[in-house]
Amino acid sequence: MSVKAFELVPAVERDLLMGDKARINIECIECCGKKLYVGTNDCFIHHFLLDEVTSSKGKLSYLAQKKLHKYLGLKKPVAELRAASALERLIVLCDGIVFLVDMETLETVPSAAGGGAKIRGVAEFCINENPVNGDPFCVEMGILSSKRRTVQIYMVYVDRVQLVKEVTTPEQPCALSLDGYFLCLALSTQYMIVNYNTGASQDLFPYNSEERRPIVKRISREEFLLAAPGGLGMFANAEGVSQRAPVNWSESVIGAAVCFPYVVALDESFITIHSMLDQQLKQTLSFRDGHILQDFEGKVILASTKAVYVLVPLPLERQIQDLLASHRVEEALTLTEGAQRNIPKDKFQILHKRILQQAGFINFGQLEFLEAKEHFRKGQLDVRELISLYPLLLPASSSFTRCHPPLHEFADLNHLAQGDQEKVLRCKKFLITYLGEVRSTEVANGCKEDVDTALLKLYAEQDHESLLDLLATDNACVLADSVPWLEKYHKYFALGLLYHSNGQDSAALQLWIRVVDGDLQDSTRSDLYEYIVDFLCSISNLDLVWKYADWALQKDPTIGVHIFTKRPLCKDQSQLKPDDVITYLGKHSQALLLYLEYLVLERRIQKEKFHTHLAVLYLERVLSLLSKSPTDEEKLTRARERLQALLRESNLYRVQFLLGKMENCEQLLLERATLHGKLEEHDKALHILVHKLRDFSSAEAFCIWASSCRDSAYRQQLFHLLLGVYLDGNLPGKSQTATGGGSGDLEMAAVDLLNRHGEVFDAVRVLRMLPENWSLQLLRPFLGRAVRASMHACRTSQIALGLAHSENLQLLHDRLKERKKPIIVSEKKGCHLCHNTFSDPDVVCLPGGVPVHTHCVAQRVRDSPTKRQLTNSSNHT
Repeated sequence: MSVKAFELVPAVERDLLMGDKARINIECIECCGKKLYVGTNDCFIHHFLLDEVTSSKGKLSYLAQKKLHKYLGLKKPVAELRAASALERLIVLCDGIVFLVDMETLETVPSAAGGGAKIRGVAEFCINENPVNGDPFCVEMGILSSKRRTVQIYMVYVDRVQLVKEVTTPEQPCALSLDGYFLCLALSTQYMIVNYNTGASQDLFPYNSEERRPIVKRISREEFLLAAPGGLGMFANAEGVSQRAPVNWSESVIGAAVCFPYVVALDESFITIHSMLDQQLKQTLSFRDGHILQDFEGKVILASTKAVYVLVPLPLERQIQDLLASHRVEEALTLTEGAQRNIPKDKFQILHKRILQQAGFINFGQLEFLEAKEHFRKGQLDVRELISLYPLLLPASSSFTRCHPPLHEFADLNHLAQGDQEKVLRCKKFLITYLGEVRSTEVANGCKEDVDTALLKLYAEQDHESLLDLLATDNACVLADSVPWLEKYHKYFALGLLYHSNGQDSAALQLWIRVVDGDLQDSTRSDLYEYIVDFLCSISNLDLVWKYADWALQKDPTIGVHIFTKRPLCKDQSQLKPDDVITYLGKHSQALLLYLEYLVLERRIQKEKFHTHLAVLYLERVLSLLSKSPTDEEKLTRARERLQALLRESNLYRVQFLLGKMENCEQLLLERATLHGKLEEHDKALHILVHKLRDFSSAEAFCIWASSCRDSAYRQQLFHLLLGVYLDGNLPGKSQTATGGGSGDLEMAAVDLLNRHGEVFDAVRVLRMLPENWSLQLLRPFLGRAVRASMHACRTSQIALGLAHSENLQLLHDRLKERKKPIIVSEKKGCHLCHNTFSDPDVVCLPGGVPVHTHCVAQRVRDSPTKRQLTNSSNHT
């Protein structure tokens, strides 16, 4: 695709060059700074000064001033000119002779003493623009001989030339270029590269020089441009490798140059310009009779036979903007990135970012959102440039103004969409995605309020599920802009979250309560009431808790009480005191009961008043159910179970107080029995259970419960007491009517008690208590277990005694081993008791290994009230 990259500007007109001499033609040109030299076919060199002139509209033109011309006197065309500015010399090829002329006077430089300033038999020459010689006042030059297959390397000085190297070639060379030690040559049938320092050579590709003119052009360090068969411009480096794709130019190309990133080629009728980046033809200019194309320090100069022109590149930014205006995004980016090496780093970064941003907006306008996002990211776009396209999304307080010159051609989203609502919707969805990705990155630094507010508005408008996530986390939404927007779309729950994030919890609660009460409509959360309760659990402002807890308790006391029961425990000022809560809940009986259960059963607070209060509430609940007619047995059973569990498990309530409340209630005998058990009045408790309730299983359970944390003797005592109650009620003198039933029930209860818990009882004591007329068959299980238990106890004690005896013997043995040294007695040692000397070896050893007379020990044992352990030993002297 075409792009205007260059303009062809006249530099030296025909009249200025030759006047009315029609037969004069331009043969060669050279430019050095402002100095332009033209060689003609009549053996003249013309010297011009070129001044650049820029018009008020920025258009560039050239003003040529002719300084002088000089006839060389050889009557042949001037074939080649090259400037050696460091030497102030022109190197001239004319009539097969290379010689030097002064750049200012155009006078031929005479030969120095002892050296020549001319080289004869030359077909072509070139200057080494990357010389290996470090002498700044010396120019390196390559020469093609017109008669021999050689390439000669000369050093050119101010007034002489010196041959330093000669390289033989396999064929007659017809074109060359020189870079460092590398010669790129066009031979008769092929191109090749030669290292003249080492002699190494590399064939490139075949080429027929008779069919068309070869081109060998150095374009950069150790890289050359060559005219290849098939109308290709090939690139080759010093290793003979092509690191760039070829350009497809005309097969009749007669000259080529590189003005990065373009390759300029000249044929008989046109100038073609190809990109080195994508190898595409970018521009074609008509140029008839052209036969010279050269580049001089980045300036491309062309010549026809009669005039000289400069190919002026348009500013890079203008070329890029032209491409962007045509929506040729990839070409613009390729051109920008390809020109990086020719632009200062800081300037390139600024340019590159802007081009990326512009490319992103072009993609955005074409709904190519993935490409747009990538270009925005790489170009580090100020996200507000994108937000500003969407009407009303930026907060009113934003100080943002769009970039100038603008990055795009759109006034706003409506202008871009041209009324297409589907397009508007797709653009909004893209912005939601893009803002969601960048809000937590460096892209949003410095504009977080604008980003979050825009995102909130989009979420609310599109009923997006992420609205609540945005507001539930740290955000910078502008309150003044967000409130009316959320109200407009009935997002009252989200508005409450926004109030909360801005420290306005009271406003949030008032708004949510209106939604729950039906004053406002918002279906965001069906469990908003429960959310309010949880919210009151978590806030640290106790004034708000007390203010709104009453509303929550009136709605549902079982859930509202969670304000107090699910509140995190902490030691700071936000902790509620239980006494204050209990006082507050006085008018909410159900909530009060639940809160006391929380204190006593869950938190395990060990305070008598809480336990007593809870027990009283349980009791009042039971009494209330008992007073109703008809009685709801299911509710009554659950209420009594809760009361009984508390009475059994707690040891902190006031027992006598509760007994007083139950004194006249015959329906609560089981609870009264439990209270008597708490007072250690087990006989009264068992009397109620056995004689009033006739509940024998509860009586046994009572004994187990009452002795659960006591020793076995205490449990045995309780079971014997229960057995006694059974047996006392079964005595012949007892009236059956007094006990509320037949004596047979008590007899069977006693038998069952013995048979089920026989291991608890003292069998001997039981046998003494039992009536003589009882059948042993009834007591067979009990007696069998008792006998087995007795035998087991006996055998266990025997085993324990045996083990103890064995252990004692082992200890004695170990002690003797420790003291196995002999006890030595002699007539010189005396008895420890009588202090007389020993006359025979019969002695007794006291603990500690002290020997004494046997009769002294016997006398001491007779006199002592306790026996002492002695160890006899016989010692031989």
